[in-house]
Amino acid sequence: MAANTTVLCIHRDPAQLGLLKECGYELLTATNGREGLRLFASQPVDAIVLDYHLGLLDGIVVANEIKRVRPTIPIVMLADNRDFPDGDLRSIDALVTRSDGTHFLWATVHFVLSVKPAQARQEKPPTRMPGLLRQSGKSYPVQAKEMPVLDDAPFSAKEWKSILTGTVRF
Repeated sequence: MAANTTVLCIHRDPAQLGLLKECGYELLTATNGREGLRLFASQPVDAIVLDYHLGLLDGIVVANEIKRVRPTIPIVMLADNRDFPDGDLRSIDALVTRSDGTHFLWATVHFVLSVKPAQARQEKPPTRMPGLLRQSGKSYPVQAKEMPVLDDAPFSAKEWKSILTGTVRF
C-alpha cells in the first residue's frame, strides 16, 4: 500500500516520522499548521499525520479545516496523552500517543489507508462499541448501550481491545 502513497506530516519535528519514509511512504512535511494547510491545498495527499501541539494554529484547528475541505481524507493525530476536551477528536480518524512508538504510528497509518476504506466499501451497519470513558484522568467502563452509534468508527470493539492490551495484529 505504501508505494506511491503520499502522507502529509504536519509535525514540530518531522524527522521523528522517518519510519514512514523507510516503509515506502512519500512524505510532505510541514512544521506548523499554516504551512501544513498550504501544502494540503497545493499538493495531492492520501493521508495526514498531524501533531496535536503545533503552536498558534494547533492540530485540532488544522484537522477541522482539513475535514471541512476534504471530509474523507484520513487524519492520524499524534499526541502526548489520550485525554482531550469533549469534541476535540471529532475530525480525526485515529489517535496515536508518542509513548506508543513509531511502529504503532506506521501501523495506524497503514490501517487508515487500507483497512478502513475497505470497511467503508462493505457498508456495515453502525455499531455500538463498549469501551472506557476518560474524564479528568480517570477511566470508567461504559456499557455498549450507553455508547453513541459510531457511523464511521475507525476500529471495531475487538480491535480497540487488542490495541489497548498491546496484542494488535495487522
